[in-house]
This record gives sequence, C-alpha cells and structure tokens, in this order.
Amino acid sequence: MKKSSWMIGACLLVMGCVQTRTAVQQSAYNYTPTDRALHDTIVRMDSIFFEAYNNCRLAVMDTMLSHNIEFYHDQGGLSTSQPQLMEALKKNICGKVTRELLPGSIEVYPIAGYGAVEMGLHAFHNNQEPGHKIHFSKFVQIWHKENGQWKITRVISLH
Repeated sequence: MKKSSWMIGACLLVMGCVQTRTAVQQSAYNYTPTDRALHDTIVRMDSIFFEAYNNCRLAVMDTMLSHNIEFYHDQGGLSTSQPQLMEALKKNICGKVTRELLPGSIEVYPIAGYGAVEMGLHAFHNNQEPGHKIHFSKFVQIWHKENGQWKITRVISLH
C-alpha cells in the first residue's frame, strides 16, 4: 500500500509541475504591454545598445550606461564601476561575443517617476568557437530616463 501511495504522490507532483510550467509559458506568451509606447521605446533602446555591443561601438554603449550602473552577473559577480565595465566590454566582448535576442521575449513594465524595467531572453555567441551550442537565458535591465535620455542603471544577466 505504501508503494502505491508513493506512486500516486509522485504522479501528482509531476502533473503539478507540468501544469505550473505550462502556466508560466502561457503567461509569457500572453504578455500585453500596459504602455505600448514605453514598450516600443525600450525595445528600440535595447536594439540600439546591443547593435553597438555586437559591433564594438564603445562610444554608443558608454552613452547608454549610467555612471551609477550596477551590473549583476551570475558568473562574474557585481560590477559598479562604469569605466571598469566599459574596459571589460572592450577587452572581453569586442570581436569575441555577440548577443542574440529571442524574438518576442521582451516584456517592459513602467516604474513610476523613474523609467522602466525590461525582461527577456537572450543568448550569446562565442565568435571564437563557431558552431558552439547556445542557450537562451534570462536578463533584466532597469532603464532610467535622465535629462530626456534613457540610461541603463541596473542589469541582471543570467546564464
């Protein structure tokens, strides 16, 4: 009797996990921006920043990163120095890594009196290892509108 109870419990647990995963997937696909203009603006800003990232346009990236940046990387730790972050981009990214956004994955939510939070999925290609496997991972960016300019103030990058 204990064996059958254990099997029933395990089946219920698996079914619950599958239903939870399906609900999460559906919510991502059912995302509707609360502010379409803000969403489109942040998607455009993301595109500008990562076009610069992919093509080593350091001056463009420099203007888009706040001097008060906080960059949280699950493998590299925390960086709070904009000049050091720019140096790391120059040394470790330029010509070596490109970013690919998962189309349609960006969600944007307003932050009253500040700016917006952007969440999505992206992958990075190591250009020095053609054909390597990639996987899409989550990212979060906080955008602040400073003197009419959008700046990235916080980044959480997960791999």
